[in-house]
Amino acid sequence: MSKIEKIALIGGGHMGGALAAAWLRGGKRAKVAAENLIVVDPSPGETIQALAEKHDFTISEALSLEQAERADLVVLAIKVQAADTVAAHLNQVMRDDTALLSTIAGVSLNRLALAFGDRPIMRAIPNTASEIGAGVTVCVANEAGDALEAEITRLLKGAGSVEWVHDERLIGAVGAVSGAGPAYVFLLAEALAGAGVAEGLPRDLAERLARETIVGAGALLASSKKSPQELRRAVTPVGGTTQAALDVLMGGGGGLPELVRQAVAAAERRSRQLAANSGNGGRER
Repeated sequence: MSKIEKIALIGGGHMGGALAAAWLRGGKRAKVAAENLIVVDPSPGETIQALAEKHDFTISEALSLEQAERADLVVLAIKVQAADTVAAHLNQVMRDDTALLSTIAGVSLNRLALAFGDRPIMRAIPNTASEIGAGVTVCVANEAGDALEAEITRLLKGAGSVEWVHDERLIGAVGAVSGAGPAYVFLLAEALAGAGVAEGLPRDLAERLARETIVGAGALLASSKKSPQELRRAVTPVGGTTQAALDVLMGGGGGLPELVRQAVAAAERRSRQLAANSGNGGRER
């Protein structure tokens, strides 16, 4: 297909704001001009409102027929509970050949096809670091074709790295690892700072140390060719203080690795529950 230029972003919450920020900031190939971005949200978040003021674009309450006619791609960045209502309106205004990209957790390609008909449909699982271009997004598509997948990859690279899977059953695990992953890291920073305070550090110093330690460790992980396991072993002298701490984190019924496994499994199960409930209007059964 030809190059995607005009995008209708439905949803100006946290993820919609992160994607819009990435596109407006993006490099030469991934950048989307403000005049080519249509944002729709009756109650937009702070990030998207700030972007609208900075880049001088309007946020609409609903996608108009004229806006829909000009859109090459419609991106759904809404909550699963709003999917049915939004789909009912979009089907009245979207062109039959407009591609659809959904970031809605738990709503399958099949459910999207039932709601939006025979058109190129893709799902994307981004994460919150997309806002600063350091995210990772994993995508899956129906019969979208290589050219469209390449266009979506180009656009999403403004938000960070992009991966594709060809089995939608993997998407739940993707969301549990990379989609929810930043929250796990933030919790670690919170817990690490709290532990420092418990040992007598001033709160502001403990929070700075926790933040910078995680930022630095992440940068080292990104720049190194070594695996996380190799890096951990390299900074853990036998019998030292780090070893004493890791004995606690890795002991007692599996320790932190087992807790993380259980957390990811719980998130993946929730993804499957949402997928099942999306056929019931997004309501819990």
